[in-house]
Amino acid sequence: MSDAIRDDDDDCEAMTPSRRSVLGAASALFAWSFMPKFAHAAAGSRDARFITVVLRGALDGLAAVPPIGDPNYADLRQDIALQRDGADAALPLDGFFHLHPAMPNLARLYNQGHAAIVHAAATGYRERSHFDGQDVLESGQQGPGRVDSGWLNRMIAALPTGESIARHGVLGVGVVPPLIVRGQAPVLGWAPPMMPRAGDDLIQRLGDLYGQRDPMLANVLARAIETETIVLGQGMGGDRMRSRGGPGNPQGMIQIAEGAARLVGADDGPRIAALAFEGWDTHANEGGAKGRLAGLLGGLDGALDAFEAGLKRVWKDTVVMVVTEFGRTARVNGTVGTDHGTGTVAFLVGGAVRGGRVIADWPGLKPEQLWEQRDLKPTTDIRAVAKGVVTDLFGLSGPVLAEKVFPGTGNIAPMPGLVV
Repeated sequence: MSDAIRDDDDDCEAMTPSRRSVLGAASALFAWSFMPKFAHAAAGSRDARFITVVLRGALDGLAAVPPIGDPNYADLRQDIALQRDGADAALPLDGFFHLHPAMPNLARLYNQGHAAIVHAAATGYRERSHFDGQDVLESGQQGPGRVDSGWLNRMIAALPTGESIARHGVLGVGVVPPLIVRGQAPVLGWAPPMMPRAGDDLIQRLGDLYGQRDPMLANVLARAIETETIVLGQGMGGDRMRSRGGPGNPQGMIQIAEGAARLVGADDGPRIAALAFEGWDTHANEGGAKGRLAGLLGGLDGALDAFEAGLKRVWKDTVVMVVTEFGRTARVNGTVGTDHGTGTVAFLVGGAVRGGRVIADWPGLKPEQLWEQRDLKPTTDIRAVAKGVVTDLFGLSGPVLAEKVFPGTGNIAPMPGLVV
């Protein structure tokens, strides 16, 4: 695969709450962190950090990273097409691909060699259900319905026995841990507090109640209380960290990234984390250089800046991978939005990224080149991207990745050269 080779509704689906969500809410409510102390460890000579950000709702990759150099782009995108020049012009990348003007931080990181973009990418899923697509993306399985564990958790479990990263688990950001982190390896939780800290008397009473009725909740609460000092030590207590909005709000995205970066960047913090940002389902009024999608992309761009600032000390060993369940239609619909599609983009950001490039086996946007004559055709499997990153960061072998982390993917090789 070479860089930039060119040829040319499920919105109401619901998920059933589980006991895991109750435990996650309990830890977030009382201490906003379940963070046992970690031994300082490195994979080889590198003390690697890896954060996965899932954009739920299906990011429009043709809007985030428009292929303005493709002669069919403007006709497909009509009024929401981005332009090379003029007011609110797209940010140049390599002459063919550009970046949405709401993402100047990503453009800066790209120009510094700390960001790479993978275009025309997707999982192996080819239907258009949000939650089935998210299940496949986060579980790492071949199809939907396998939600007992996520690939990031299985990756940690596959690390060598005694490895400190494996021993201490993965951080799931949010009241309910994302599927990608669930499994047998320990899952730690943190979310911005939604309300003032409970008083000591109430916490003691709840500890007594849980001790008599529910040992699992009692254990979660006891560890949360014991480790609250870690959160406070990172400056994450008090009103300043009170929730500024949810994961679908631009300010909420930035705040969540700030908190995750402080914890992952701490000497006694986790090395691996995952979080999700909501609201990327742009069926109507998507907007072009400005509008609804531009606001979301601005929030994501601010979150990437927050990751860089919070992880500054370990930035050279950090990779942040941003992925989404699928893309959106190439053509604009009747409500000036885009419907569920297939191919999209993934972002790799961090000092450990071999950046400054758009990686794309570009399929073209002619009608006959589109997937089912409606979507950007995927030519890169996101699992190959994830495999390439974790192979270089953590030294996992191809067979382990193909059999345990992404089962049944022996035919998908790790993408080489993503990490410096």
